[in-house]
Amino acid sequence: MAGTSKRSMSPHSSQSSSPRTSSCEMFGYVGIEAVLDQLKIKAMKTGFEFNIMVVGRSGLGKSTMVNTLFKSKVWKSSPVNKLGPLPQTLQLQSVTHTIEEKGVKLKLTVTDTPGFGDQINNDKCWDPILNYINDQYEHYLQEEVLITRQHHIPDTRVHICVYFVPPTGHCLRPLDIEFLKRLCRVVNVVPVIARADSLTLEEREAFRWQIQEDLKKNGIFVYPQKCFDEDTDDKALNDKIREKIPFAVVGADREHTVNGKCVLGRKTKWGIIEVENMAHCEFPLLRDLLIRSHMQDLKDITHNVHYENYRVHRLNESHLLTKGAGWVTLSPPSRRTTPGRCQSLRWSQEDLENGS
Repeated sequence: MAGTSKRSMSPHSSQSSSPRTSSCEMFGYVGIEAVLDQLKIKAMKTGFEFNIMVVGRSGLGKSTMVNTLFKSKVWKSSPVNKLGPLPQTLQLQSVTHTIEEKGVKLKLTVTDTPGFGDQINNDKCWDPILNYINDQYEHYLQEEVLITRQHHIPDTRVHICVYFVPPTGHCLRPLDIEFLKRLCRVVNVVPVIARADSLTLEEREAFRWQIQEDLKKNGIFVYPQKCFDEDTDDKALNDKIREKIPFAVVGADREHTVNGKCVLGRKTKWGIIEVENMAHCEFPLLRDLLIRSHMQDLKDITHNVHYENYRVHRLNESHLLTKGAGWVTLSPPSRRTTPGRCQSLRWSQEDLENGS
């Protein structure tokens, strides 16, 4: 039969006690590959969950970018003349939609952060965002520690935060640096250069290089980190992505006709900026990263690294004080707005120093 055989050594044996694995030679068809079809059928029935947060000051096209990513009216942005006065405090807003494509259902939750960076005094304006991210970890943990748990725990944890950098063409602002230092410790972060059509190609490349230097100099490790590359194929793919981060993007949710074809783009007096044309912007790279190639990896790292760090911290903090027949009582979480001390086994300090 096909498969692997594991042989456990006796603890009193003089040989190594670690399991030995050897491959078996197949002499006929078994049908193990059918498990992939089983997983596909189950996934088609249950669907997927994906939670994305967009952060950046007002007017950078966050809502339009989300609509462009999923080619639907996920988020309705207000016209500029109807925005009214800027909010005095940061107010997080979430909206959830179910999107279906070719029988695959995606429950998409988008969280926007209107008011971020819009005030004269932006001291600790990141606290509501970090608290929201940790609150989602807390909600998941409270369900997970129940003795009688739900068959499926609703997952509201933020899987990716897309950070919109204003197209200044100079460098990251102190606000960007201080926030990203804290943010990358608790969630996957992908920075993008917003409204990149306001920069020339030369200005865009110079700005990208400067941002990469700022990230490296300040110890900010954005997704995908080198320490999470699982094999040479992953490394080759992720190296190409890391070279292009931050992506220079343009959002547009209206179609225009170009050479007889309908394309998503933004009309200017100089012509049509096609968002899916790599010669115009790098939106396709962002779309492929978030949806087509790394969506599951983003969810895995959220669960196995960021949530695991939070879970370990909370359980150590609460000492597993059991109260009642069906609940493990956890003391109220302490607000951590600075990088946490505990790191997962996969993300050691040495990995971080070598990461990107």
